[in-house]
Amino acid sequence: MKKKITIGSRGSKLALLYAQKVKEKIIEVTNFIDQDVNIKKISTKGDEIQDTRLSDVGGKGLFSSSIEEELQKNNIDIAVHALKDMPAIETNGLLTDTFLERTDAREIAIVNGNKKFEDLKQNAVIGTSSYRRQFQIKKIRPDVNCKLIRGNVDTRIRKLVDGEYDAIILSYAGIKYLKLENKISKIFSIEEIIPSAGQGIIAIQCRENDKDMISMLKKVNHEETHKRAHAERNILKILEGDCETAVGIHSKIDVNKITVEAELFSLDGSQRFYEKKIRQIRKF
Repeated sequence: MKKKITIGSRGSKLALLYAQKVKEKIIEVTNFIDQDVNIKKISTKGDEIQDTRLSDVGGKGLFSSSIEEELQKNNIDIAVHALKDMPAIETNGLLTDTFLERTDAREIAIVNGNKKFEDLKQNAVIGTSSYRRQFQIKKIRPDVNCKLIRGNVDTRIRKLVDGEYDAIILSYAGIKYLKLENKISKIFSIEEIIPSAGQGIIAIQCRENDKDMISMLKKVNHEETHKRAHAERNILKILEGDCETAVGIHSKIDVNKITVEAELFSLDGSQRFYEKKIRQIRKF
């Protein structure tokens, strides 16, 4: 085992909090100490391009490809990602099979002026970069207008306060990590908005031939989250889902049964396809 570990992460405040969480977990379950585990900030194209929908410039891989390149070049030992931002198909030579315990997967709304979401005016402007969220919000409020918004959480909140939007939709998990719960106007139930596959899950990636890292990461892995992550991503693979695919997927485990529900929208959002399945969890 190496004497030091380097974690690769995006440089945003939220991404670094995710990386810090991974670092703390590694220290908790191994003999490494704080000085042994370093976090390296890596700039990604997804962070650099702020005015265009991701699906128009390369998809979800814009957030992960630069970090994966550092991993492939042995410049870092492991990479930390928000699972929802990763492409469904694994990059050759890399392995994403370790997940921290899932936090809240739900979606939230922040409304300008701390108003209730239900009190939004007719034809209000809602900020989101996701077709899925756009179609789901229109299902709840057909009158609203959805407008593209990009940038980290702080940037999006600033644009909201500046009056560019009447409300924005974000993931609850990110808001919790940033300790911004006081800004939440509404928490949507899973029944109201089915989140993105893997939402609320921190994923750890390593080289598939790095036996030492794989062995160590087994101690870090949260088993229930591992099952849920793979169940949700397997549906994405079957659908050949990418950044432009408007699909929500969520799972839950009750004792030895897993329930997975998914909704898929047509390209224009006019059609919705929904499935819910319950399966016995196989023991190996």
